Amino acid sequence: MPSTHTPARTPTYPLAHSFRKKPRRLPLVLRFSRGSIHHLLLAPVILHSLFTALIVYLDTYIITSLGLPSTIIPSLSIVVGLMLVFRNGTSYDRFWTGRNCLTTIGTCVRNIARIALVNSKSKDGDLTEEERRDTEKILRVLVAILYAIKHNLRAEFNIPPASLASLPPPSSPFGHSSQPVSRRPSYVDHDMTDSRASWPREDLDTEHGVETAKSEYTSLLPEGLMGYEDQGLGLPLQLSVLVEGYVRRGFDRGWFHAPLASQMTVQVNSLVDAYGRMETIRSTPIPVAHLIHQKQVLALFLIFLPLGVVDDYGWYSIPIVAIVSFTLYGIEGIGQQLEDPFGYDKNDIKMDGIIEDARREIQVLLDEWSAMRGGLSARESEGRGLGGMFE
Repeated sequence: MPSTHTPARTPTYPLAHSFRKKPRRLPLVLRFSRGSIHHLLLAPVILHSLFTALIVYLDTYIITSLGLPSTIIPSLSIVVGLMLVFRNGTSYDRFWTGRNCLTTIGTCVRNIARIALVNSKSKDGDLTEEERRDTEKILRVLVAILYAIKHNLRAEFNIPPASLASLPPPSSPFGHSSQPVSRRPSYVDHDMTDSRASWPREDLDTEHGVETAKSEYTSLLPEGLMGYEDQGLGLPLQLSVLVEGYVRRGFDRGWFHAPLASQMTVQVNSLVDAYGRMETIRSTPIPVAHLIHQKQVLALFLIFLPLGVVDDYGWYSIPIVAIVSFTLYGIEGIGQQLEDPFGYDKNDIKMDGIIEDARREIQVLLDEWSAMRGGLSARESEGRGLGGMFE
């Protein structure tokens, strides 16, 4: 009798990194660690439970009655519910907008890469070595833009500042710097530097002692490129200027006619616009007045709740208040995590996987284009599956 068991699907490319559905060992209702926000709820739930225990003890043994009319609970619960709905709705909208912007950026990179690879050739199909290197460099710059956007949104350095290029390396009695001294620009928010404490040592520019981003994409950048982040220019915008310059050179070489060059410029503009909207999400928190009032209203509701149920439920008021506080603070905690969706939390956008998938796509296209421009025979090209892809 044939087996009816369906084997688990193995993730394949494309989208192997950004879309992974792992088999769950436990139902979600029993999960208390990865992906949950229970660590944010532990303190308030315990405090409100202890306060309820105090109220029940006083009501039972000390004071004749501490109870309040139970009609006060519905009036307060309506206000709490409305505020939590607004907070969660606003936070998820930021999450969803950020994800759509990242998709827009990835689509622009795909479009520019596709147009560049298909059209970067003269009428006779020949390319000089310089022109070939120019196209390969820009394809790598396009992928580097994705990594630069990710690191900028996480408030991480990217490449050493150009202002340090003329400075000598730190002196050392051993001839080189074994413990480089970090020279952070004065504009850096020191609250954002704590997350870099565990960076590996390759994240430091050992020549100048400046913290830089992870080395996962430094090989994609043009050789000798220096940054201007200490002067207020983000690396994504700096790299987009290189792409725009390539479009201009391609137009001058006759690769791109005017409408096609204009379309590529539109793609660059859309990329920068989407990044700007992601920056807006990152740099615009929920107004502090709303956060303060929401916290205070939530705390007041859970303070009055045991007073409204103690006469009816007695010692059962403790688990009732614990469950209600767990529910309400959990909703508030989810909104808190989704407010900034570009970090490293389990519930944040999977930027690492999405960008890695985009890198693989562009790298395969570039490798096949380079192989064809490298003079492969028709039989070799067919064997590699090129099939005239760029003809």
